[in-house]
Amino acid sequence: MVMGNLRQEAEVAVIGAGPGGYVAALRAADLGKEVVLIEERDKLGGVCLIEGCIPSKALITAVELVESARNAEKFGIRFGEASFDLAALRQWTQSVIDGLTGGIDGLLKRRGVEVIRGRARFANNQSLLIEGSDVSAVDFRHCIIATGSRINELPAAYNLPVWSSAEALTLPEIPKRLLVVGGGYIGLEMGLVYAGLGAKVTMVEFFPKLLMGADQDLVDVMLRSCNHRFEAVRTESKVIGVEKTAHGFAATIEHNGQKTKEEFDHVLVAIGRKPNTDDLGLDHTKISPDEKGIIEVSAEGRTVEPHIYAIGDVTPGPQLAHKASREGKVVAEVLAGEPSAFDNRAIPAVVFTDPEIAWTGLTEQEAKREGVKVDVGKFPLTALGRARTMGRTDGLVKVLADPQTKRVLGVGMVGPHASELIAEGTLALEMGATLEDLMVTIHPHPTISEAIMEAAEVAAGAAIHVAAPKK
Repeated sequence: MVMGNLRQEAEVAVIGAGPGGYVAALRAADLGKEVVLIEERDKLGGVCLIEGCIPSKALITAVELVESARNAEKFGIRFGEASFDLAALRQWTQSVIDGLTGGIDGLLKRRGVEVIRGRARFANNQSLLIEGSDVSAVDFRHCIIATGSRINELPAAYNLPVWSSAEALTLPEIPKRLLVVGGGYIGLEMGLVYAGLGAKVTMVEFFPKLLMGADQDLVDVMLRSCNHRFEAVRTESKVIGVEKTAHGFAATIEHNGQKTKEEFDHVLVAIGRKPNTDDLGLDHTKISPDEKGIIEVSAEGRTVEPHIYAIGDVTPGPQLAHKASREGKVVAEVLAGEPSAFDNRAIPAVVFTDPEIAWTGLTEQEAKREGVKVDVGKFPLTALGRARTMGRTDGLVKVLADPQTKRVLGVGMVGPHASELIAEGTLALEMGATLEDLMVTIHPHPTISEAIMEAAEVAAGAAIHVAAPKK
């Protein structure tokens, strides 16, 4: 353990410079607080920026450009066969990361936030020990835990050089045959990247369907694309063994009690994430994470230690960057004495597959599971002019509403630009909008956004561009 001999005092100490931590630090500084931000990585921005959301979207964009070129023939446009310069693609991705991390560094400097590079652990409920820094300890009045999460790995017994999503994002090579273990959003996005780069991808998912949190009708549309691009998609299956061979890896896959052994050039493991709460010295405080490593917090972000807050992946709820950022703003305002709380009605979820899937608020499967009655309006993109001009009619938008009040309870969509359009649905939920609010809001024509208005009309029984419901 390398520790310095300087001890500092801080009004607010933030542990972790990811999308929750650095946003909390900036907001607290704007509210007049003296802030110290402690980060053990060399770069700021956290997993999302450095080895997650941002680099994956850079690669997805590149792959989808090629896919668009391949599909351009139906428009009467022909290109030669595309090729990838992996070195240039790596350089492009890294330039995106460097630009954004540099921007965060500049914002923190301009706000007067001190950044300490090192590993922080609680010595008690008022001070942190810092490893790997000239600063040995930080005594704080308030502390924000924003340490994020890390990748789940295959059992240690395998002890094999398989890829995590972080390693896969560096494009070490393009294997001829790639096994992706896990059919969640990370596995799907990375599987489609490598399929687009030329790998034959086999996906294995333990659960009965991919993307368990999303409604099946949305997933089915995306699956048609995956079935076209992937070598195989195997649900209700699990990898029970992996062995290193002379040419790659041999994986034993079990489905319905039947075991098969298959050869792959590489294996990508994408089986979720776990909170970084097990090496924080929390045993020196009253804070005790649950068996999954989650820290319970109030709507204000407070832990059982009222002056210590927690945000992001270490707290209950989806492990999403935008949730962490919102929570970071809330706790900064609370500790500055402002009236604030994480009382958001909806947290949008987006999967950057092709086509994209997004949903916010109540889903149909949740409504059914919880016994909530809803009116559902679905509008297929085949009936939308803009979708036809794009040659992208593979999708739909749906709106869920309360049958009595007509208040919008949820919005789901699959299709082009779903990642952007879901913000309108989330805004509708936050404002308590009704079906009529969506229906009378003039949406520009011709755009994909019209599908939200059209789905609301279907839910209200006032459909124009699809067959009207029977009366």
